[in-house]
Amino acid sequence: MTRFGTDSETQQEAGADTEHESLPARVSLAAFGKVVDIGLEGRGPQHSAAEIVAEALAEHQDREAAIDDVVRHHLKLAAAGGFVTGVGGLITLPVALPANVLSFYVLAARMVGSVASLRGYDIDTEAARTAVVLTLIGADADELLRKAGVVGGGTMSSIAVNRLPRAAAMVINKGLGFRLATGLGARGLGRLGRAVPLAGGVIGAGLDLYLMKKLADAVRAEFPSR
Repeated sequence: MTRFGTDSETQQEAGADTEHESLPARVSLAAFGKVVDIGLEGRGPQHSAAEIVAEALAEHQDREAAIDDVVRHHLKLAAAGGFVTGVGGLITLPVALPANVLSFYVLAARMVGSVASLRGYDIDTEAARTAVVLTLIGADADELLRKAGVVGGGTMSSIAVNRLPRAAAMVINKGLGFRLATGLGARGLGRLGRAVPLAGGVIGAGLDLYLMKKLADAVRAEFPSR
């Protein structure tokens, strides 16, 4: 069973984090929140997670088969987006790269949210959305949960169905801002190989496909059927 630290303990952690929280971290968290919202709720031609789930269930009565379909669809979209970003080479990279990073996380949030929904989690709740974001940042999530006082069973599934204490949520949100500010920069540096036309497209497609596959594996493991 998930156990949380006392409010006084987590408030102390929150106060300590506030001293080190930078403006880029706060801006990054706010921007990333918008990206996750678009991924889950949809915007314009971008379908919402609920629509993706409905389409998958219309094709497959078995929910695991529907999940497989959702994952395959998003893997294809990620590879296509990575290819388009890199195919123009150095000339288009300054514009294409930020757009690709944002579109990748919109797709990733929608995929994670869709799979979680198909496994029986209510992604309209704040707790479930926190679990989605933590899944997106990967290995850093464990450290954030420890700092927030979540020990013993701090899985994404338990977070998605339990309301976090306010102080614990503060610690997690502050940590997310810092990790996103640094992580998005590292993501951009990892794509410098895209400066070569055509070859950069292949590199971009392979990298985004690999990263989306890792997230697909993570959400399957972290959100068991309810």
